Amino acid sequence: MTSAAPFNPDNVPADWLVPDWPLPAGVHALCSTRAGGVSLPPYDSLNLGTHVGDDPAAVRTNRLRLQDRVQAVSAGTRPVFLQQVHGEGVAHLDTDTPDGTEADACLASSAGVACTIMVADCLPVLLAHRSGAVVAAAHAGWRGLAGTDGQGVLESVFKRFEALALDSKAHTAIKSIARPPEPVATDTLAWLGPCIGPAAFEVGQEVRAAFCDVSPAAQACFMPTGAPGKYFCDLAGLARLRLQALGITAIYGNDSSARWCTVSNASRFFSHRRDTGVLGGSGRFATCIWRD
Repeated sequence: MTSAAPFNPDNVPADWLVPDWPLPAGVHALCSTRAGGVSLPPYDSLNLGTHVGDDPAAVRTNRLRLQDRVQAVSAGTRPVFLQQVHGEGVAHLDTDTPDGTEADACLASSAGVACTIMVADCLPVLLAHRSGAVVAAAHAGWRGLAGTDGQGVLESVFKRFEALALDSKAHTAIKSIARPPEPVATDTLAWLGPCIGPAAFEVGQEVRAAFCDVSPAAQACFMPTGAPGKYFCDLAGLARLRLQALGITAIYGNDSSARWCTVSNASRFFSHRRDTGVLGGSGRFATCIWRD
């Protein structure tokens, strides 16, 4: 589930996840957990969300701690925190992109910025081209993942990712991977982070229809709960289907097993569904990807 390389273990809290996937040289990824921050309950302790009711000063400190971890690997790199709205918008990051840019996915082809997605039940998805030329991250809740007529946040970000990978700046790097060049999807790696698991995510018929009316294969990701019109939903499984439909088959990380579930791993992950109704709030953890 995790790997120490290329991070110095002394610079990363033991509880954090370092995605285990065959990234090209110069590309790095990291997933925080609840550990390592200063926020008080129910946001304890490394809450990175400014919109959940936590003390703003604590959140600033927590964000700086994440930035310190990123900069321990790539000096001068800044995590860019989006304003996520459960949509399909994509931001192309550069060193001038401000925090609070409204989008649910982002991509970068230059150094200095880390594509950063905050979650607390939704699914973070990271993408990297094998050449190292382009990286991306997406926030995939069920609404953004479903989108409209089968076109959601993953389709939106990959369209931009593909175009960027094929533009003149990336062309030389991509040619070195294969001659003639393979389709971009063939040389794209994906990593799925922690999210609400299929034993905890109960949804209604409208959610099932949003996926199954477009793709019959999605039916395998919904299991009846026994209550009328209610289903357990495998969010990570739905994302894998969408990525595979794009031609992306090198998919790592969340395999829909219990160890990846934000709800059932309360000591490690924030969960909006688990905590907000009972405790009055929930923090957010983050998944980042960047290139030197």
